[in-house]
Amino acid sequence: MTAYQELMAFQRETEALGQIAGRLGWDQETMMPEGATPQRAEEHAAMAHVLHARRIDPQVGEWLAKAEPEDDIARANLREIKRDFERTSKVPARLAAELAKTTSLAHRVWAQARADEDVAAFLPMLQKVLDLRKEEAAAIAGDTDPYDALLENYEPGATGASLAAMFDALRPRLVTLRAAILEKPAPASLSGTFDEAGQLAISEKLALAFGYSLTNGRIDKAVHPFSSGSGLDVRITTRTAAEDPFNCFYSTVHEVGHAAYEQGIDDTHLLTPLGRGVSMGVHESQSRIYENQLARSRAFTGWLYGQMCDTFGDFGIADEDAFYATVNRVHDGFIRTEADEVQYNLHVLLRFDLERALMAGDLQVGDLEAAWNDRFKADFGYAVDKPSNGVLQDVHWSEGLFGYFPTYTLGNVYAGCLHDALRKALPDLDADFAKGDTSAATGWLRENLQQYGGLRMPVETIIHATGAEPSEGPLLDYLDTKFGEIYGL
Repeated sequence: MTAYQELMAFQRETEALGQIAGRLGWDQETMMPEGATPQRAEEHAAMAHVLHARRIDPQVGEWLAKAEPEDDIARANLREIKRDFERTSKVPARLAAELAKTTSLAHRVWAQARADEDVAAFLPMLQKVLDLRKEEAAAIAGDTDPYDALLENYEPGATGASLAAMFDALRPRLVTLRAAILEKPAPASLSGTFDEAGQLAISEKLALAFGYSLTNGRIDKAVHPFSSGSGLDVRITTRTAAEDPFNCFYSTVHEVGHAAYEQGIDDTHLLTPLGRGVSMGVHESQSRIYENQLARSRAFTGWLYGQMCDTFGDFGIADEDAFYATVNRVHDGFIRTEADEVQYNLHVLLRFDLERALMAGDLQVGDLEAAWNDRFKADFGYAVDKPSNGVLQDVHWSEGLFGYFPTYTLGNVYAGCLHDALRKALPDLDADFAKGDTSAATGWLRENLQQYGGLRMPVETIIHATGAEPSEGPLLDYLDTKFGEIYGL
C-alpha cells in the first residue's frame, strides 16, 4: 500500500468512530433515560480521548509527509486530514476529553434550567464551557483572533471580521424592509389546535417530498430539532406544538435539507473526510433553501394547503393565496427557529455579537442575560418575557458551539445565491411545486453541490454551483421582491 492508501485506511476507522460518537449525542437528545447523564458524559469523554489520540497520531504526520495525491479527490482528502491533524495536535488530550465531558453535562443542566426558567442555574456551567473553549481557542490560534480559531471549526476560511462586514451590509436593508412591512396590515394567523398525529403525518410526507430517504434515516422528536450522521445513516428530529403546526412542518423541511446534503454525497466519499458537508454555512444553505425558497414558495404552499385541508378539515384559511400569506406572515416572536425570513437574521446577528464579546472578555457570563435582553429590546422593539424565550432558548452554548451561530446567516446568504442560480437554470419549477414535486430543484442541488461533499472549500463550493462569488445581494433582492408582493410595498 502507498502512504496515501495506508493513511486513508486509518482515516476510515477514525471517521467510523466519529460517527459512533455522533450517535451517542443523537441518543442523548432523543431516547436516553435522564438518569444516564453522568455515565453518558464519561462515554463522551472516552470517545473524545480515543478520537483525539487517533487524530494526532505521529504516524498520521508521517503519512502526510509521504503521501502523493494522484487526483483532486486525494488532494482534498489530504487537505482536510492535514488541517485536522495540525489543529488537533495543538489541543491537549486532557482538554479534549474535559470539553466532551463538560458539554455533555452542560446539555442536561441547560435543559433543566430552560424548563425551570432559571438562568442562574445554568450560568456556572456556561462559565466552565466558555473557559474550556477559550483555552482551546488560545491553543489553536497562536497570534490570531481566538474567535476565528473556533469559527474555523464550522466555516473554514471565514473570519469574524469578514462576517461582521457582510452582516453590517445585510442589516440596513433588513431593518428597512421590516419597518415597511410592520406598517402594513398583517395576514391572518392560524387559530385553533392541530393534533400531533396529523402534524407528524404531514411532516413525513414533507420529508419524502423533499427526497429524504427513510431507508437510511428516521424522524424522531426533540426539544431542539437537529440532523445527525452522514453516509448511510442520517437521522433527523422535529417537534410539535398544538397551536402551531408550521413549527413542525418547517422544522422537518429544514432538517431534511441538512440530511439531504449528507444523503446526496457520492458514495465514493463514504467514511472519508469528504463524506460530509464541507461547512456549516454550506450545510445551512441547504436547509434554508429547502425550508424557505422552496417550501415557502407560493406554488409549494398551495400543495401544502391541500394536505392540511385533507388532514384537519376547515382550519380557517380561505384559500391558497391567503394560506401563502399566512405561511410567510412577518410576526413578533422571541424564538430564532420560529422567526420569519425577514427577521431571522436579526436573531442570529444578536447571538454573533454577544458570543464574540464573551470570547473577547468584553462581556461577562454574569451579565449575559441583561445584555441579551437589552439587545433584543433594541433590535425588535419589545422585551423578553422569560428566559426560555431569551438567553436560554438555544442549545448551542451549552454544547460549546461558539463560532457556530454566524453560519446560520451565512447559510441564508449562500441560499440566496443558490436560489438565484437555480431559478435561472430551471425557470419552470412552479408547476412541479404545485403538485408537491420538488425533484427537479433538489436534483439540481444534488448535482451541482451536494454530491461533492467536502471536495471544495466553502466559498469554492458556492462558486462552482452558481458561477459567481457569494454575496448578500441575491438574498436581499429575493426578500424585497417576495415580501413586497405579499405586503403590497
